[in-house]
Amino acid sequence: MPDTPPVTLQDVHDAAARIKGIAHRTPVLRSRTLDELVGAEVFLKCENLQRIGAFKFRGAYNAVSRLSAAQLARGVAAYSSGNHAQAVALAARELGTTAVIVMPEDTPRAKLDATAGYGAEIVTYDRYTGDRVAIGEALAADRGLALVPPYEHPHVIAGQGTAALELIEEAGELDALVVPVGGGGLIAGSATAAKGLLPGIRVVGVEPEAGDDTKRSLEAGRRVSVPVPRTIADGQAADIPGELTFSVNQRLVDGISLVSDDQIRDAMRFAFERLKTVVEPSGASALAALLAHRVTPLPRRVGVILSGGNVGADRFAELVAG
Repeated sequence: MPDTPPVTLQDVHDAAARIKGIAHRTPVLRSRTLDELVGAEVFLKCENLQRIGAFKFRGAYNAVSRLSAAQLARGVAAYSSGNHAQAVALAARELGTTAVIVMPEDTPRAKLDATAGYGAEIVTYDRYTGDRVAIGEALAADRGLALVPPYEHPHVIAGQGTAALELIEEAGELDALVVPVGGGGLIAGSATAAKGLLPGIRVVGVEPEAGDDTKRSLEAGRRVSVPVPRTIADGQAADIPGELTFSVNQRLVDGISLVSDDQIRDAMRFAFERLKTVVEPSGASALAALLAHRVTPLPRRVGVILSGGNVGADRFAELVAG
């Protein structure tokens, strides 16, 4: 008997029904200039316009909303570099419970402030010396909280897949889907949805050059750890793929492209100047891969997920200057 996949297309459809009217159905952006530059018809799914400014709200709400009344009464915990933190904090507030979030002490101020603004308690740690998973698990066990991980959870993965589901519903048949990769939850859910709907579609992940753990892992056929990446794409600063997400991505993802921090900056600048939209570094990486011609061969109709836009004005100006 074949192994049952941890997340199915039906799970993504179920998640879509659960978040309907709560998460935004974000717009799909087109640009003739972009099409001409890359030589394809490009459809940009603007998750930078999602609630909390990133796709993460989809998975967080899908997971938290499935907790029992007793679990919700005790509260939830999470660990995150920023966007999942905000997503769990807002999901908890929407569902009438409390959240405690473990975050790196060097998390961009905009993400820290937003997470606190949604009512969460924040516990910080050093991302280069601390183990956020161990800290989060210990905290949840000590306080009796339900732990909602950023990607190692089938309900989280299914929720993230709703972004690709909506994109394909609006754009129609696509030849390729290009998705940023950090821990792998977004691309795992997106690949599940995309290949469930369009079996022939090519799914390409994009990582920063300094954090190519998923690329190395797919090439090795096993999870490979890299030093904690030092990159402007803080949302993609993973050192090893998730076990659950890797099991999905090893089966469904066709390849990984790498982009430099400078190429990410160029994409942020292009999105601001030509598309009139703001994306954070991690949110710009998939667009960066197209603009830098890192996705080859590039087919005719391509979907791209702009995964988030959580960057403060000062930091954004600093990144795109020059």
